[in-house]
Amino acid sequence: MTSTTTPAGGAAEPPREPAGRTDLPPLDVLVPAPEHLPPDAREERLAALYAYGPPERGPSVVRANMVASVDGGAWGPDHRSGSINDAADWRVFRVLRALADVVLVGAGTARAEGYTALDRPRGLGHLHPRPLELAVVTRSGRVPPVLARGDRPPLVLTGPAGADTARGDVPADRVVVVGHDPADGEEGAPDDAVDLAAGLAELARRGLRRVLAEGGPTLLGDLLAADLVDELCVTTAPSLVGPGPGRIVAGAGPATTPRAVRLAHLLHSPTSRPGSPAGTTVARWLVPIG
Repeated sequence: MTSTTTPAGGAAEPPREPAGRTDLPPLDVLVPAPEHLPPDAREERLAALYAYGPPERGPSVVRANMVASVDGGAWGPDHRSGSINDAADWRVFRVLRALADVVLVGAGTARAEGYTALDRPRGLGHLHPRPLELAVVTRSGRVPPVLARGDRPPLVLTGPAGADTARGDVPADRVVVVGHDPADGEEGAPDDAVDLAAGLAELARRGLRRVLAEGGPTLLGDLLAADLVDELCVTTAPSLVGPGPGRIVAGAGPATTPRAVRLAHLLHSPTSRPGSPAGTTVARWLVPIG
């Protein structure tokens, strides 16, 4: 989730970015073993830390990536995550995008954060040399106009109730209809519900098995509730935003019994620079099958 000029979300990188970034901050690995990661144009060591493992829950590996303030806020005063993330988060975010097959995002987040058609981060195409797809999850079938009108429309995951609307916004072959069909006369989920497990299976059938879910909080809540998240990457920004913003997880359901997760690694930004104070931490948590 982010704006077009900040690290952790959906829009394109800043224009005229040089190939191979060496101006991003160093990172220190704190867990599992101390290691210093200086700025690196090719980011091969950071990519090795975030290498995708084999699928365990189904045909895909789902990695969620979110950012939060120290006091738990998922966005800043402008209702965008871009106002709380920084260059350290940006460095990791670029590698996560470089390794994925598809970015999965809710339509509301795509709209709020200004998502556009995606490309591999410049200078990192060698890490996974294939096109990067964007998949938008929408109950209503509505697609943000900037995406619907673009030359490279996203894949759209929607339920039967949103199918016609989605096909009016993007080509029919880009629409993935997964959910309860009211025409079949069977009781089940609401007509506008999106079956995320079926959607991920269809993405995998299209060769998109490395999934990077970038939010928003409601989509992450739905993925967690369906036990579809393999990894949760959380950047904690060294800032306080107060009581207004929500958490990185949202939804209508009640709180669940706490589930144990395992820390795969923890990174820390040791230096301050303009717009990027020291103290940012980036954690990668492995979520066991529940």
